[in-house]
Amino acid sequence: MTVTTSPIDDLIRNENPFAGHIVVRPPQIWGKSFPDVPSINAHASNAVFDAVDKVRKGKRETVGITITAEKGLGKSHIISRIRHGLQTEGSSLFIYMSKYDNLNQIKSLFLQSVASSLRAFGSQKVMQWQEIAAALINEAKQWNYTPEQYINMYPGWLSKHSTKAIVHLTESVLKVKPEITNPYIVKAILWTLSPVHINYASYWLSGLELAQSQAEAMGLPNPKSEDREAEALSIVRQILDITSYYRVSVICFDELDIADAADNGFLAAQVIASLVKDLYNSLKQGVLLLAMYPRTWEDQIKALPEAEALIDRLASEQVDRQPIALKYLNSDDIVALVSQWLQDFYEEHQQTPPHPLYPFDETKLRELGKSRPTIRSVLKWCAENFILTDPDKPKKIHPVEPHFKAAVVNVDTAIDLLIEDEVAIAAALRVAFASLARDTIEVEEVKVERVEEILANKADQGYLNFRIVGNNGKVKIGVVVIQQSGGKFIGAALKRLIEYERFDLTRGCLVRSKKINPGASVPQECLRILLKKRGGEWVLLQSEDIKPLLAISSIYYNCRSYELTEEQIFDFIKQKQLAINNPLIREILSAPSGQVPDNLTDDELPISIPQPIATADNIDLNL
Repeated sequence: MTVTTSPIDDLIRNENPFAGHIVVRPPQIWGKSFPDVPSINAHASNAVFDAVDKVRKGKRETVGITITAEKGLGKSHIISRIRHGLQTEGSSLFIYMSKYDNLNQIKSLFLQSVASSLRAFGSQKVMQWQEIAAALINEAKQWNYTPEQYINMYPGWLSKHSTKAIVHLTESVLKVKPEITNPYIVKAILWTLSPVHINYASYWLSGLELAQSQAEAMGLPNPKSEDREAEALSIVRQILDITSYYRVSVICFDELDIADAADNGFLAAQVIASLVKDLYNSLKQGVLLLAMYPRTWEDQIKALPEAEALIDRLASEQVDRQPIALKYLNSDDIVALVSQWLQDFYEEHQQTPPHPLYPFDETKLRELGKSRPTIRSVLKWCAENFILTDPDKPKKIHPVEPHFKAAVVNVDTAIDLLIEDEVAIAAALRVAFASLARDTIEVEEVKVERVEEILANKADQGYLNFRIVGNNGKVKIGVVVIQQSGGKFIGAALKRLIEYERFDLTRGCLVRSKKINPGASVPQECLRILLKKRGGEWVLLQSEDIKPLLAISSIYYNCRSYELTEEQIFDFIKQKQLAINNPLIREILSAPSGQVPDNLTDDELPISIPQPIATADNIDLNL
């Protein structure tokens, strides 16, 4: 018997809008978000929007808001709503932090989060940095050009005046803003309008070291390594003071419920609470937003020695100084949520369903509301029940598959930032090698047995990422991922990578996509020793190779949120051959060539500055 099906039923059998989307990740907060129902927990998002309005109107200087909710109840959905609402409204900046890799250097990490967040597009479809730069110039020169117009003007100005153009603009800003004490921050912000220099400017604003030639060409002093943590919070304050002239900053701290602790014993939420107190006391204006579990608030925040003073700042607008609690979903919420997701899904595929909840039954959805479910549990139920009765035996899908597909899309969207994230890349490589070690699979004549931390004293920590051990302990490959430009750090890391005896290595492996400045004597000498004398290698990092590893790594490190086991994730890696057939993994394990890789990207500024782009608004600086 021939079974006929409609286009919409074929779509449902082949696509599942809920699968892989039960957890909100940072790319959804910054980019295309999940379908949102504004009425769900509107009291929380409205509190933030109201706080922004009060600060903008001068009724408040700084507001602290803490949102609490159990796992899966929708904290990140609310944050995503706030980010996209502020982006549409256009008079605010959004800064987001959710990674706390080293709590002992939280100020430096926060500075990097600020700089990274301001690279995200604002309401004018350019980076938030560029919106601020344009506002600075407009006020200083009494002009009224858009950021996009300035971006078009810059190549012409630089071609005609070279760096004197930026010096002139910086001096013009400082004349009307004499209270700004660090002219280099202004100069770096202004450099963000140059298409050639934007990446270097934002890198410097992150507190990281540029190649010396780049720093000199842009007139920016490199930070001293020993001063970075001490100066980071001061730099953040100055950046936020500058942005506050034109925008209200909303600074959000998410994912605070991790168990990591600093050397002083304080947990992540406690460290961030102390940082927020400092910011609350020192910022000219802004809204500080934290999201955490109720237990984290009760057991960690209230347990701090200065708890009362902290709470006054973390929940400054609440009459009872309590966090804003998110609510569980009721039946109406569930119907509205599922209807919104399905509406977006059918519109995207240009289909009209028989009814808005098709193929679900409204009665069953309303039954879910009786158990007061979380958003995550409802979306999980929808993913598992988005099916039709099929005459053929349904294809069994690996439980990791839908999450991996969604993660690949997220990684692809954010790859320009992720390719610079040494911590994320090293973590992704560790997961891949751990999967090989789990089954002791031989790749390129190396049977991987385990992945280890490299023991090091305090002075050596932070330079070498991990060690791969294989072939009955005869192979010990030390791996370091270096994407930053600063010659000092590269030199320091390579110095350690060639000390095989000290760190118990038989081979050193540098993973990097960029050239190393030929004028940097220490890195070049260490590189020569690594490749020519010690039998080490330099493996080319390419975005297409690391993308699937970053995707599966993001699931692995958040497996509890996805309700997956480590066993399932490693099984998926093996089934899809994500590690064993990955060119980057195979190259790290292969016999070293002793050569610098081809196709490295330039890590230096171009010798010539591009010619001006023709534009009706191309005006002369009249220097």
